[in-house]
Amino acid sequence: MKKWIALSTVTIMVFSILTACSGSGNGSSEKTPDVKQTATNSNLTASGLPIVNTPITIKMFGTKRFDSQNYNDIKIWNEYKKMTNITVEWTDVPSAQSDEKRNIVLASGEYPDAFFGSGFNVSDLQKYGQQGVFIKLNDLINKHAPNIKKLIDENPDIKKAITMPDGNIYSLPTINDPSFKALRSGTFLWYKKELIDQLGMTVPKTTDELYSFLKQVKEKDPNMIPFGGYGISPVISQLQGAWGLGNRGKGNPYVDVDPKTESLRFIPASTEYKEMLQYVTKLYSEGLLEKETFSANGDQMRAIGTQGKYALYPGYFPEISLNQKGYVSGESLKGPNGDQLYANVRPLAMAIGQFVITSSNKNPEATMRWIDYLYSDEGSKMFFMGFENVTYTKTADGQLQYTDEIVHNPKGLTQDQAIGQYLAWPGGSYAGIVKQQFFKGPEGLPASIEAIKKVESNFPKEIWPSFTFTTEESDKMSALQTDIGTYVNEMRAKFITGNVPFSDWDKYTATLQKMGLDDYMKIYEAAYDRYKK
Repeated sequence: MKKWIALSTVTIMVFSILTACSGSGNGSSEKTPDVKQTATNSNLTASGLPIVNTPITIKMFGTKRFDSQNYNDIKIWNEYKKMTNITVEWTDVPSAQSDEKRNIVLASGEYPDAFFGSGFNVSDLQKYGQQGVFIKLNDLINKHAPNIKKLIDENPDIKKAITMPDGNIYSLPTINDPSFKALRSGTFLWYKKELIDQLGMTVPKTTDELYSFLKQVKEKDPNMIPFGGYGISPVISQLQGAWGLGNRGKGNPYVDVDPKTESLRFIPASTEYKEMLQYVTKLYSEGLLEKETFSANGDQMRAIGTQGKYALYPGYFPEISLNQKGYVSGESLKGPNGDQLYANVRPLAMAIGQFVITSSNKNPEATMRWIDYLYSDEGSKMFFMGFENVTYTKTADGQLQYTDEIVHNPKGLTQDQAIGQYLAWPGGSYAGIVKQQFFKGPEGLPASIEAIKKVESNFPKEIWPSFTFTTEESDKMSALQTDIGTYVNEMRAKFITGNVPFSDWDKYTATLQKMGLDDYMKIYEAAYDRYKK
């Protein structure tokens, strides 16, 4: 009986998703023309707002952060409806369930008119684009998206990032405003200033000085955790540049260029990576790195951080992320071989699959105009700040600030939760441009702006976008990335914790070869060759 009830519940859930999402197309997966000339053309206004003369309705699948949000009854989209004459009927899904429910919809053949904030990967974009499920956006951008066109014309790497190997654009990204450098890093090394002062030290400038600081903390204040945060990945992101790793940014986290040969390098098999791991192993073995780094979850480690226990924290500004004041940002660390790179830098277009239009859409031109506004200054202000005297006020010098209800919520809501009652950006799943003057997340705060000034001179000279792959390459890469990535992470933990000695390094690299590392790198080389053209 219980099995029958569970099966029935799943069936009802699937049916409800498909009913809510299904657009007016026939769901065919056959290839479609670029963009059909539709009846919408005569209804479009020449430019600006409203977008159409006679109101229209489009159906959209959206990813939201909070279960309590209802995109059909949230201020941002209701106000935007009045501005555009376009009603969006939302199927809004919590981010934890988004991938599963999105895949159910795609498998059904009954598509919404568009997907917003769904984070499609390159493989999905290539697959559904070539099947005609996602329509080509090239002409729509040229004719109906002046803000997006301006951004990609001025920043060719954005166009390279979103263009698939077949020459088509099937999706729109989250774009980091080129001038908003703090957003491109987001996380930094944050030192507890009180401890630095008590120890009579300065903020470390080298990996040796960092070790000395952590050692002093452990000896002089055993109640403190010298170095810790949200797992090992943030630690590696902040340290790898001291060994010259990640010299093309973090768009392709395992691949950069070997400066000795100028050829592509698989970072986790390099001598420099081994040396970095040996340094981190030293920290771990001497109790300088959080012992629970590989076992505790994010909530548990945050709970430690909110008690002010970390002397050094790799992450977002602690006053926001840990509710702890008194931290100062660090500099790019110089490593044992003289490398002093700040590799923790994202490309301008990081999440490229945040908005797609499907073959079911009878109003693609209007839909493109609808999303293009979010790439403008006014659209970015609306999306991130909301509406004057409702979600924000202006200071005497013209700066925008959230209302007291949001910053000091009387119901005890966090800032993100309070914002989420009105706006859709918390959680990071959206298409549009993120501009410093309108973004009040931790990256936009004065402390983060100061932090980036300390490291930006050591940014990589070239920052790659995430490379795109052909359908054939994607089919091969899918399994390779999963298997190799899982093995690299497992062995990273085993080396650092001492469960596997570094005398087994050659066995580790030999296993990578057996898993298909040569094929993996050949695919990257082909993608890199396309990128350079």
